[in-house]
Amino acid sequence: MEPRNNTQMSEFLLLGFSEDLELQPLLFGLFLSMYLVTVLGNLLIILATISDSHLHTPMYFFLSILSFVDICFTSTSIPKMLVNIQTQSKVITYSGCITQMYFLLFFAGLDDFLLALMAYDRFVAICHPLHYTVIMNPRLCMLMVLVSSIISALHSLLQSLMVLQLSFCTDMEIPHFFCELNQVVHRACSDTFLNDMVIYFAAVLLAIGPLAGILYSYSKIVSSIRAISSAQGKYKAFSTCASHLSVVSLFYCTCIGVYLSSAVTQNSRPTATASVMYMVVTPMLNPFIYSLRNKDIKSSLKSLLGKETLKVPIVLKLKKCP
Repeated sequence: MEPRNNTQMSEFLLLGFSEDLELQPLLFGLFLSMYLVTVLGNLLIILATISDSHLHTPMYFFLSILSFVDICFTSTSIPKMLVNIQTQSKVITYSGCITQMYFLLFFAGLDDFLLALMAYDRFVAICHPLHYTVIMNPRLCMLMVLVSSIISALHSLLQSLMVLQLSFCTDMEIPHFFCELNQVVHRACSDTFLNDMVIYFAAVLLAIGPLAGILYSYSKIVSSIRAISSAQGKYKAFSTCASHLSVVSLFYCTCIGVYLSSAVTQNSRPTATASVMYMVVTPMLNPFIYSLRNKDIKSSLKSLLGKETLKVPIVLKLKKCP
């Protein structure tokens, strides 16, 4: 059959997790609750860091940006999936698929860079504590986030423009709950060699690069912690990194697990299920990891929630005197 030009494309079909109609209400309730917890938890982290002047430091600045990115990251795919489940439709328009792919790549890349920036912040705080305020000044922090955003935006723009050059045939079914780049590319009829090369090169540059920076930072941090003589000092130094290290481990382990499983098996449904770990579960757990292991965040959240409680008006019914 003659391949159709990509300008004639109108829609893709997102097959999701299961075609069993009895499972759809369960999936809808599960992902709706997870999405709401993700948005609420990350929003509380943002409000806590903004409202508490004690948290106006580089570490919490990066944390608030990470929380915002996590909200946007999940919002690019989960609401569309919920609408499809509710309407019993699997359709996503061609333009909608490309747009979703762009923002997914953008926020995933920015998430990756932010984890590396947070590792660098902890490296400076522990290895160069006397120069911390000079090195991690507000201007440098803003510049690093801006550069990371530009690189992520250019990467996602490049990948999206390359997909727009592809031609597609009749196989418009994507065995996923979102427009995953690899799956969309492999639905094309035209040659995808250049697309594959760019995808692999970008994965090495934008994923392994920040990971190498994180590993280097923590190797230096471990060396500095080992040099501390007191056990209390070692514990205090390590506790400042524990939350971030937990988030990094969760993010990278789930991502690597998903893409290794996709390389081993040709069945995309298990891969789609595993993708939930880094698409939904990791952004949902991040606020809990940071709030449960961080006294400053916990006290700020208590103060924030206490203020909101005090703002609730109390109406007293006065009895009229006889």
